[in-house]
Amino acid sequence: MIPTLILFGLIFGRWWRSTLAAAAVGWPAVLVASDAMSIEAELLGASALAIVNAAAGVLSHQVILRIVRRLHPSGSSHSDT
Repeated sequence: MIPTLILFGLIFGRWWRSTLAAAAVGWPAVLVASDAMSIEAELLGASALAIVNAAAGVLSHQVILRIVRRLHPSGSSHSDT
């Protein structure tokens, strides 16, 4: 289950605020809907763990994005002649 949230963060890491909010709300909802956790259980803990795991994916996405931008600057002038 942890790799699912890391992958979610990795894919949608460009929009990191929305990704972390969706993980915090969505993951406990998925756990309750699949009967893996009851509503009376520790929803705050599940939300916190979802944020931490999605943040790992978001961080990976942001690091890769910065590396790619550093290697291929968009404002460079290349001549095709």
